[in-house]
Amino acid sequence: MTSFFNLVILIIWLAGACVRAYRLARFYQIEEYMSLRFLRWLFAARDRWLPARASAAWLIGAGLGFALSESPAGVLPVIIGGVTALVAVYPAREGEIKKAFKATPRARRMLGGAFALLTLGAVVSLVIANAIPLDRYRPLVVGAFGFALFLGAPLALIGGNLLMQPVEALFRRRFIAQARRALASVNPLVIGITGSYGKTSTKTYLAHILNGRYRAYPTPKSYNTLMGVCIAINNDLAQDHSIEYFIAEMGAYIPGEIARIAELTKPQIAIVIEVGPQHLERFGTLENVAIAKYEIIKALPSDGVGVFNYDNPYVREMFMRSHPDTRIAVSRALTTEAARAAGVRLIAVDATESLEGLRFTMIDMHSDVRAVFTTPLLGEHNITNILLAAAVALHEGMSLSEIAQRARTLQPAESRLVTQTDAQGIIIINDAYSANPVGVISALRVLSLHQTGRRVLITPGMVELGALMEAENHKLGAIAAQHATDVILVGAQLTAPIRAGLLDAGFAPDRVQTVATVADGMSWYRRNLTAGDVVLFLNDLPDTYST
Repeated sequence: MTSFFNLVILIIWLAGACVRAYRLARFYQIEEYMSLRFLRWLFAARDRWLPARASAAWLIGAGLGFALSESPAGVLPVIIGGVTALVAVYPAREGEIKKAFKATPRARRMLGGAFALLTLGAVVSLVIANAIPLDRYRPLVVGAFGFALFLGAPLALIGGNLLMQPVEALFRRRFIAQARRALASVNPLVIGITGSYGKTSTKTYLAHILNGRYRAYPTPKSYNTLMGVCIAINNDLAQDHSIEYFIAEMGAYIPGEIARIAELTKPQIAIVIEVGPQHLERFGTLENVAIAKYEIIKALPSDGVGVFNYDNPYVREMFMRSHPDTRIAVSRALTTEAARAAGVRLIAVDATESLEGLRFTMIDMHSDVRAVFTTPLLGEHNITNILLAAAVALHEGMSLSEIAQRARTLQPAESRLVTQTDAQGIIIINDAYSANPVGVISALRVLSLHQTGRRVLITPGMVELGALMEAENHKLGAIAAQHATDVILVGAQLTAPIRAGLLDAGFAPDRVQTVATVADGMSWYRRNLTAGDVVLFLNDLPDTYST
């Protein structure tokens, strides 16, 4: 009978370990199945790898079990072991979930492998426990093995992922081959877009402009990995042979990623927007970021077309190289004289921004043709994105006036300076997709356009900026002090440099609040603001940055 209850105890621990693995799979997925990043996240906080309740329950249970192991009622340690296991593994309530776990085929296979490894561990543990000659200590051994199994759930996830690597590689090769065939069948002109930021917005604007005359299809949302691009090709592009242009957003977390996407898609035109500190912690230096972004230009044939943001020094250096033969640069900072001397094709002058949007004059320096652009888009950085899109459209035969006409109906990409008014009459500026040192300045200037009512900034700050993160967030605080009347910081630890920047700039301390979650920030503004007040949501960090 005691052996049966020991088995039950181990099954409880196993079930808890499987539940823990399932919950942790969400974070592994957010880290894109990169084991080292997942482990770094796991060990960044003690309660992630050593849950407090499970540890306390096991220690107390082990102590009581040992103390009672000599008692005549030998069943007591077994009962204690069962109660201990139930208390330890009972799932704690999860906090705010921004990105739910997606049970993709890959994720299910990984979890299947993890569950198999955990079950194997439980079987081995039971065999070892039953081999121990002292029956009275067997519940303690079973409990110890069960606790180890529970703690090992993250490692089982990694093991499950490694176990499935040959299977994933096979599926990946087939999926890429399918995309290659589909792309060859439709045979669109491929336009690749990369940059530390601005990729999705530029892609969206270019597709809208080209669709005024042609049939263009952009990769959806922020699908910018090799698999994401393949999904776009296999699910959408393959079904429509009328597509003339395929606009592929290409992102990179490590060197070689853009090269792999370009090898598949073989772009004839490539746009490089910015080289900046976004994801700097992964690349180490801005020079490494620039090398990764240049992979898209290296992939162009000699008769291809490279389009460059001349205002970024790293991108400017790419423009000044000799590849490809046709290189087009754009600028919103240069005068006509400086642009002509530098060989820049398109510039924007006389730019203004209001609550109605952007207005500027675009000049084609090759023909001296000018056109006034008015667009409902907000954020001065979008002028650069429009210039880059216009350069491609101009090269493909559209006139500047035709492009300007299409620009009048441009709409922001999802969660990029999208403005709406809620039921209370409070104006919401949603710039929550991400934040970077260039975009935050534009976003805060948009906040300042509202001159009546309170101007509230809600932000968790910027991340993945490597060694620059503290300095850039301090700068964010100093700039925010010039534009906001109130600031709500989400998470005390990451936002400490922002608070310091605010206070160093003379911002009133009682106008700065710190909350635990974005939901808390939303509750605050709903309680404290009235119609006509404005809230800017600047960035929304993934769950892996929750503290």
